[in-house]
Amino acid sequence: MRDYTGHLRSKLPDVGTTIFTVISREAQACGAANLAQGFPDFTAGPALFDAVAAHMRAGRNQYSPMAGQPALREAVSRKMMDVYGARYDPESDITITAGATQAIHTAITAFAGPGDEVIVFEPAFDSYLPGIRLAGATPVFVRLDAPRFRPDWDEVARRVTPRTRLIITNTPHNPSGAVWTPDDLRALAALCERHDILVLSDEVYEHIVFDGRSHASAARLPELAQRTVLVSSFGKTFHVTGWKIGFVCAPPSLSAEFRRVHQFSVFAVNTPCQLGLADYMVEPGRYLGLAAFYQARRDDFRRRMADSRFELLDCAGTYFQLARYDAISDEADTVFVRSMMRDAGVAAIPVSAFHHDGFDAKLVRFCFAKSEALIAQACARLCAL
Repeated sequence: MRDYTGHLRSKLPDVGTTIFTVISREAQACGAANLAQGFPDFTAGPALFDAVAAHMRAGRNQYSPMAGQPALREAVSRKMMDVYGARYDPESDITITAGATQAIHTAITAFAGPGDEVIVFEPAFDSYLPGIRLAGATPVFVRLDAPRFRPDWDEVARRVTPRTRLIITNTPHNPSGAVWTPDDLRALAALCERHDILVLSDEVYEHIVFDGRSHASAARLPELAQRTVLVSSFGKTFHVTGWKIGFVCAPPSLSAEFRRVHQFSVFAVNTPCQLGLADYMVEPGRYLGLAAFYQARRDDFRRRMADSRFELLDCAGTYFQLARYDAISDEADTVFVRSMMRDAGVAAIPVSAFHHDGFDAKLVRFCFAKSEALIAQACARLCAL
């Protein structure tokens, strides 16, 4: 077939296939242990699948309401009140989405456009920047430096202009595992109040926070929540990332604008899975126990890596561990991850992929949301480098 070239003009001419897809494909091709892409190799309890199957068999397989199944929105509303003391009306304030990435893209489309600036903290998840560019807005970057990966709020304030429309935040932070504090929330709230800025808060790892810390959700501060579109993920919380189901919490005026775009991007989300998730959330322990579950895996990974030449940075949340490799190699991180796949049979993500300019701090990201057997095998190989 001949390739059409005609009047085609790419809206993302410098964007290729995501690094996560590329590295996972290369890992599979060479048989490497995949600690790269952020998905678990275990799954939810059978009660979730039984619930979904029961709804399928009962014939609940047609379109859901555009905003999501009422039962699931009510379950989210209860959770937000129980965990954060935040009141979100399930009818007007909560929308079920086709995963967190769709929610983020929809929110950027709804609230930013030509002439607007969007502040992005880097390293940043790779879907933020394309969403900003597709909306016609201008990204403004603030670098989070190792090893803390926490904002310098004076620096953030210097990046604000009269055109600043939106700030994208992410805590617990992918890829660093850093976790914000209540002081960070207060600083963000004061800045946004002073300049009338909206917030898109990516909180998909909200229940994966370690060592007795509390998740600094934007929902905890009423003055911040009133100007925030909060995004989270059932896939991350219940080990079913392939279902691509997430949710958005926002006050009524922001929710209404979000839904104007949402209805024409996906309209509605898988009905039986929504209903099954609503049933499954009746027992809060299924998400409140997630921190201890993943902390045990973090601690196991760090213990097994103690004899390696990698320097492990602090990991306060998420299921990712950053590691310096400069004691092993002086290669660029994009080169090193491929050397590591070839020489050790382990795949990781180069952290430069989370920077728009490819900034290379000689760091790689490992995912420890894997089985004990895979972690043991991978760590033994890494310790031999």
